[in-house]
Amino acid sequence: MPAAKSATSKTSAKPGKTATAGKPSRTIAGTVAPPQDELRQEILRQYEEAVRAMQQGNYAAAHPSLEKLLAIAPSEFIDRIRMYLAACVAQANRKTTSFSSAEEKYDYAISLLNDGQFEDARDHLNEILDGNSEADYAFYGLAVLASVTGDSHNCLEKLTEAIRLNSQNRILARSDSDFQDMADDPRFTELLYPEA
Repeated sequence: MPAAKSATSKTSAKPGKTATAGKPSRTIAGTVAPPQDELRQEILRQYEEAVRAMQQGNYAAAHPSLEKLLAIAPSEFIDRIRMYLAACVAQANRKTTSFSSAEEKYDYAISLLNDGQFEDARDHLNEILDGNSEADYAFYGLAVLASVTGDSHNCLEKLTEAIRLNSQNRILARSDSDFQDMADDPRFTELLYPEA
């Protein structure tokens, strides 16, 4: 009998201590998560604060907060944080970009168009026209933008004006692949080939 007693004494816990002290509770399915994960709550609070700053137009305040969050946020937040960071960068670039000529502004607008930032591209092209209503290249850019976004009526209107101001735009448009979606429109063909 003494042997059985000694085996029992080795496996029993000491009085006043539990076998799971300092460890999270376990179930058959695994470890039970604490009811409130403080770090996650803090990340969520900072995320909401940064988004609120963006909604108020304060991109300069939101940008560093979002960058900090990118390093510590759970994976389900990463894509949204990156999207908001891109918006902050775009807004910062929009406000700080300066151009020495309307042609530079046009080049920038076309780069925005190629990046799919259609509204920003449209804004820059319209700003060019606000400064010079005879800027045929800005009308041409707006025609390209309208073609790419599927606005055939606006495309024809802007391209007509670009050609009226500079007939070379007609030749340019004939080989411009950005107008490929307009190729089946008889009005487009008539505009580019009036002699036919």
